Amino acid sequence: MSQEKDIYILGIESSCDETAAAVVKNGREVLSNIISSQIVIHRKFGGVVPEIASRKHIENIMPVIDAALREANVSLEQIDAVAVTYGPGLVGALLVGLSAAKSLAWATGKPLIGVNHLEGHVFANFLADEELEPPFMALVVSGGHTALIKVTGYNSFELLGQTRDDAAAENN
Repeated sequence: MSQEKDIYILGIESSCDETAAAVVKNGREVLSNIISSQIVIHRKFGGVVPEIASRKHIENIMPVIDAALREANVSLEQIDAVAVTYGPGLVGALLVGLSAAKSLAWATGKPLIGVNHLEGHVFANFLADEELEPPFMALVVSGGHTALIKVTGYNSFELLGQTRDDAAAENN
């Protein structure tokens, strides 16, 4: 069965110290991927300062979204849904992305899709390999999280193991 029209999703990510937005066409074609990093800002503190990260997200969120739409050559009216990271992550940082996404979804009458940050890392594999299909194994190493996951279906996961007090991605 063929798809009648292209589906465009605006994705927003603000779970830690990077403000990001992307436009994805039909679930697998990335039309834009804009990232505003805060690495330089936090370096002098030896790690991410949550309050500073939240404030920088406030400054960056709309310019990043605008740039993602512009680079994709897609208008906000053409977007079919808005996806946003809802957790895990820094609470203040997440609230900035959630607020922007909720506002855009409400103002345009488009559906809002909440995305778990760790599941987002698993789903990113579908963008990297267009022929990938479940089942497969995924190792997620992100900030404070390390998890070994068996992906049994597109929305079906089995957590096989995870760290409890430290993560492989931490820079110590």
